[in-house]
Amino acid sequence: MTSLVTGIVSATPPRPGTEDNGLTENESATLWSHDADNYISQEEYRQRYGDERTSIHQLANGTDITFKRPPETAATWTRNDFADLEAGGSDTSVHPPHASLEDGVFIEDAHATVFAVQPSTRGHLESGEKPLYIAPNGTMRGFVDYRVRIPNGSSSGNRTIQWSLTNHEIEEVRLQNDGETIARSDGSHTPAIDYQIDDDWSTTLTLEAEIHVRLKKTIRTDAVNGTNVDVVYREETRNVSDSIDVEVYDLSAYPYYAEYPNGDSGVAIFQSRPWQGYTLTEDGDTRVRGVWRFYTARDTSWDALVRSNRTASTEVESDAIPVFVHAYPSRIGPRAEPVRDGPEIVDTWGTDRPSPAGTIGKNVNIEVVNQSYTTTYGVAVRAEAIDRDTLHVAGIVRGVNASIVEPVAGSERQLRRSNLTAEVLQQNQSQATLRIELRDNETGAPIILDDSSRWYPIGGTTRNGYITIAGQQVETNASGVAIVTVDDPGIYTARYHPGSWLGHDPAYVSDTATVRWHPLGTINGWFAFLFEIFWQFIPFFVMFYAGHRLLRMLGPEDLFQRDQ
Repeated sequence: MTSLVTGIVSATPPRPGTEDNGLTENESATLWSHDADNYISQEEYRQRYGDERTSIHQLANGTDITFKRPPETAATWTRNDFADLEAGGSDTSVHPPHASLEDGVFIEDAHATVFAVQPSTRGHLESGEKPLYIAPNGTMRGFVDYRVRIPNGSSSGNRTIQWSLTNHEIEEVRLQNDGETIARSDGSHTPAIDYQIDDDWSTTLTLEAEIHVRLKKTIRTDAVNGTNVDVVYREETRNVSDSIDVEVYDLSAYPYYAEYPNGDSGVAIFQSRPWQGYTLTEDGDTRVRGVWRFYTARDTSWDALVRSNRTASTEVESDAIPVFVHAYPSRIGPRAEPVRDGPEIVDTWGTDRPSPAGTIGKNVNIEVVNQSYTTTYGVAVRAEAIDRDTLHVAGIVRGVNASIVEPVAGSERQLRRSNLTAEVLQQNQSQATLRIELRDNETGAPIILDDSSRWYPIGGTTRNGYITIAGQQVETNASGVAIVTVDDPGIYTARYHPGSWLGHDPAYVSDTATVRWHPLGTINGWFAFLFEIFWQFIPFFVMFYAGHRLLRMLGPEDLFQRDQ
């Protein structure tokens, strides 16, 4: 057994532009979301390091940079930095602190540890759920090392025993999918194994290495007539492994289309896993994305390595640091581009989940949602033009695009004009009965609002259509007619609020109709109006006549005589 680890290392990521790992200074500056954002000014940076830094480098020094799409920078850095990983000699084992070490008779501190699986994205869905999504075709990189324990020699009387190492090697490295070997490679301390996984969902990948050592035991026995030499070879083979739970990210998207009567196009796409978004035109300028954004961060468990020999273990700073892409639900929410004259997001839907803010980790400054959110498994948009042949659906794992699969019930949705009319059916002095009729503008067929035969929900918030008038919400009957009674004279506007084409087939667009009601609108109304006026003036006529008679009776006689 080795002693306790000494020389604890607190690692920091390399300064952007100081390592040639296939990235520019700007690109490498965006990688380190787990670093402490201790901002220093340009002048202080110049004095400390003797050179200038780019604007992106300066920005990344004070905050973390996020992306609309999963960047390639993480895989590029990891692939190149992996080449700096070096094993120890036969008497030294090098391993990360989290490695699972195994000891045998002659093999000690042996391990096989997964370095990275890429392309991949760590999804932050909610507290306690952050799966690693991997591409169906990718590469697993690992680190294998061990040390050989050579027994001490001994001498007793005329007998001497000596041990020596004749051979040691990693014979083979295997990649297993749920216990089944899917790829092999020759023995290497730093294997990079390409894989292809079909028709799988959640699985466990295991990196397994087979280590073999051969020692020679020499026994010398002194005798009267000389020295007898006996040689015995001892061998040991040990398998070491490391496993990682993954989600194989293979997308299939289900599109639905609709054509608006004014010539606009609608498209809705559903996928039961998190996905990034889709482009609507061949040039890729018209696009929509869901709630997910991305950042890159190193795997801090590889910040240091432990070098173990027979007598001690020392922790040193690691020369190889894997970097991963992370996906998180952003407060920015779903967006369409171009922002001003681009497509309109009609609806989004998915699973409601609590905020995953607690899974992000320290020293990561991003705009993650701080309350419950919807995963946007489905996104529907309306745009002036959609090129169906070049529709491109992108996932949250770099390079993984969805296969377009037509739904069983078909992908085309009918979206038609409606024709709404309103008229006064009957009226009296105090109220009027209005007749509202809703029909298909093309066929003339009645539109029944509570009609289960048109109910074909794709997803999202679906509802039946309805008509509003005079503060009331009504539905049509089997004849496409609704009857409404109003009490106050005036002009009434009826408006049809159709159910979305995401929930109905055929679906309709909105329409309005106006109707006017007043008691004077008929002969009976005028007669009632005049009669009411006459009736209201009777008391004045009576009072005038009574006053006139009183004056004649009580007033001076000459007043009335002068009038004669």
